[in-house]
Amino acid sequence: MKNTQLLILGIGNILWADEGFGVRCVEAMNASYQFGEDVTVMDGGTQGLYLLPYLVDAKRLIVFDAVDYGKKPGEIVIAKDEEVPRFMGVKKMSLHQTGFQEVIACASLADKLPEAMVLIGVQPEQLEDFGGSLRQSVKAQIPHAINIALDMMKEWGVPYSPRTTPVASRCVNGDLLDMESYEAGRPSAELACRFGDDRFLAGSVES
Repeated sequence: MKNTQLLILGIGNILWADEGFGVRCVEAMNASYQFGEDVTVMDGGTQGLYLLPYLVDAKRLIVFDAVDYGKKPGEIVIAKDEEVPRFMGVKKMSLHQTGFQEVIACASLADKLPEAMVLIGVQPEQLEDFGGSLRQSVKAQIPHAINIALDMMKEWGVPYSPRTTPVASRCVNGDLLDMESYEAGRPSAELACRFGDDRFLAGSVES
């Protein structure tokens, strides 16, 4: 018997601009709503197979992620059940997507997939910006993505309610990486290297 009624999972890397969409969605969802004890809201980051125990323990899954569908930046795509691994493999942007496909495959082989799975994905605008935050086209879709998740919860009969008191930490992990602090603490382009230097990369290849 599965102990978790619903796993709400955000995956991605907040250090690479729009790759952090999934994590920022669960961060915002957790800050605005409260859930029952049998609902787990998790920043899955880039943990890959370490997420397997959480997946096999969940009756239902909602996962937020940035996925390159070849659409216009900020466009939302929803995939359900057997579509989820296929959509996550459309065009891999980073190792975390390969890792999560492996998680789904392992759970499937053990016949322990959630009964229902929903991927709420966004088309990224910018990924090659180390230390950058979400671009506006992607950030603006967070409320819409959350509303899609809430509608799924209503359909499944999983209760939730708006928070009446603020969470102790805006970040799911309880650290200082919430979006507001992260954006405020970013050094200027003059002080921090955000992109690869073509001169250095060319020199490395020649040598």
